[in-house]
Amino acid sequence: MNTPDNQSAEIAPALDLAFRNARTFNRFTDKPVPDETLRAIRELMKWGPTSLNSQAARFVFLKSKESRERLRPALSAGNLEKTMAAPVTVIAAIDTRFYEHLATQFPTYDARPMFEAKPAIAERTAFRDATLQGAYFMIAARLLGLDCGPMAGFDADKVNAEFFADGRWRANFLINLGYGDPAGNHPRGPRLAFDEVAQIL
Repeated sequence: MNTPDNQSAEIAPALDLAFRNARTFNRFTDKPVPDETLRAIRELMKWGPTSLNSQAARFVFLKSKESRERLRPALSAGNLEKTMAAPVTVIAAIDTRFYEHLATQFPTYDARPMFEAKPAIAERTAFRDATLQGAYFMIAARLLGLDCGPMAGFDADKVNAEFFADGRWRANFLINLGYGDPAGNHPRGPRLAFDEVAQIL
């Protein structure tokens, strides 16, 4: 039986990269992140599953000093310095009208009315799937050699007003992205044991 502890040497490095050795980085080197790498992250993570192939996540890459300054007023004090210094900050956002793409992305049947007529269901679906895609994004970034620093310490209303004035997209969380400097890491916290969080019935 194959388990993560006895899989082949070929698979183990990828598991280490994506999960076991991955950290939340607070500091990054000054090595730039090419646009081609940002595109490659998205091209890889897009294959992760979502409800009815909804793909509700949207991503805004802030690379320029000007774009980062637009974000500054929304950042909490604890996230300000590290975000302004990161090579890239990603606004992981939600498309509140994701269902408008279902005709081409999920042609099996017309699913649009079930979301258009029920805003609460649409909101729950968009939040769940966009958050899932945000996780896929971070795993893809790690597998492509980058490090991530996801954050929730920001004023979403300010981000939405500055970057998404039409109201269609909505900020979910932020990700600092680049080539991590381990010197800025905190000691790694423990994880709950299997029996504390899971059951096999």
